Amino acid sequence: MRVRQPAVVSSGRPEVSRAPSGPSRARSAPTRRSGLPSPGQTAVAAALRQVGRPYVWGGGSSAGPTGGGFDCSGLALHAWSRAGAALTHYTGSQFRQGRRVPFSQLRPGDLVFFGGGTGDPTHVGVYVKNGVMVHAPKTGDIVRTTDFAASTYYRSRYRGAVRPTPRTAAS
Repeated sequence: MRVRQPAVVSSGRPEVSRAPSGPSRARSAPTRRSGLPSPGQTAVAAALRQVGRPYVWGGGSSAGPTGGGFDCSGLALHAWSRAGAALTHYTGSQFRQGRRVPFSQLRPGDLVFFGGGTGDPTHVGVYVKNGVMVHAPKTGDIVRTTDFAASTYYRSRYRGAVRPTPRTAAS
C-alpha cells in the first residue's frame, strides 16, 4: 500500500486530510466470490416478483401461485424452492426447517416469524434487508413489502428467524 505524503500549503505547514466525521460506514453483506447471487438473494428475488398478487389461503407451491395467489407460508415455500430448498407449506414447521439466526445477523432470504404466543408462529415473511420483509399478510390483502422492524405491530409479535438450507448436488 502506498502512503500519500501530505501536501504543503502556502503557510508552510502540511495540509491535514481528515476522514469524514460521524458514525462509520455500515458494512455491506459479504459478496460471493463467484459473482452469482446467494441462495437467500435468489429467494428474495423470487418473492419480490410476486408483489401485488392476492393473498389466497393455502395458496402457493414450488411452481408458483395456486388459486391465483399465495398465503404466507406458500410464498416462503415458493421463494426458497427457486433457491434449491424444500420447505413444507406450514409456518409452524418452516420455523424448524433451517438454522436459527439472531435478529442482528439477518441476511436477505432469511425467514422471519411472528405471532403464536408460545405455540407455533402464525405468520412468516422473507427478509429483504434493512428491517423489510416481503409477505402475504392476510385475506383481502396482496403480497407486499413491510418494514417490520419499524412496525410496533410486527416487532411485538416477532418470534425469530431461520435460514433455510438449499439441497446440494450431493444430497
